Amino acid sequence: MSEIEEQRAHILHRARNYPYTAPTGSYTWENGHERPFKPEDRVGRVPVLAVGSNRAPERLAQKFGHLGDHIIPVERAHLTDFDVVYAAHITAYGAVPAMLQFSAGVTVELAVTWLDEAQLPIMHATELGAANYEYRLLDGIELRLNGKERLDHVFLYVSTRGHLRGDDGEAIPLLALRAKGRTGSGRATGEVLEVVRERYAPKLESDAFIFKLVEDKSYREDITAEISKNAVPFNYETGLPPR
Repeated sequence: MSEIEEQRAHILHRARNYPYTAPTGSYTWENGHERPFKPEDRVGRVPVLAVGSNRAPERLAQKFGHLGDHIIPVERAHLTDFDVVYAAHITAYGAVPAMLQFSAGVTVELAVTWLDEAQLPIMHATELGAANYEYRLLDGIELRLNGKERLDHVFLYVSTRGHLRGDDGEAIPLLALRAKGRTGSGRATGEVLEVVRERYAPKLESDAFIFKLVEDKSYREDITAEISKNAVPFNYETGLPPR
């Protein structure tokens, strides 16, 4: 495979395989490697929900791997009355990303990244720069860590665009994140990209659509504007995080 072919394959992988492979249980990411999670790893750190790719070692390596030594505990958790669905925007790498959404009666399996004071600004820079998310406090919730210990509050990145509507007008859950009580079927990111392409760019071939999203910022922003026109805002009250 030539270098150009490898680059094209990498672009398609990042777009279609979001939110990427993640361990089924808790783990600690340490300088590009995974090691067993220990509760004491969390001491002095802030709990931030990982509803999409931030739970995956591949994505943590992209965000932190070139910035010196970093240790990030990633703890599996279950959140009641919420689900993880597709947001109404396109990322710079061509994916339709995740967002949390209130969904009474649903319990979704996700993760908590425990970040220290040095890591929070780094994560903020990757999440807040395009103005598609806001950093907020979510409290009055039932979040079970590893199915046992409970947290009644957590921090998260809330979508400013709202969730993408499927062909039936409803939210589209992420297939990669399991949940109990869902009424709709989860779908993979590649499938959701096809939904968007068929609506707004039916004349483009699937790969060409992704390459255009990645390479043409104005085109990507135009598609985001279209899919967010009838999006449903995040519908649970949040607070401002402490300064």
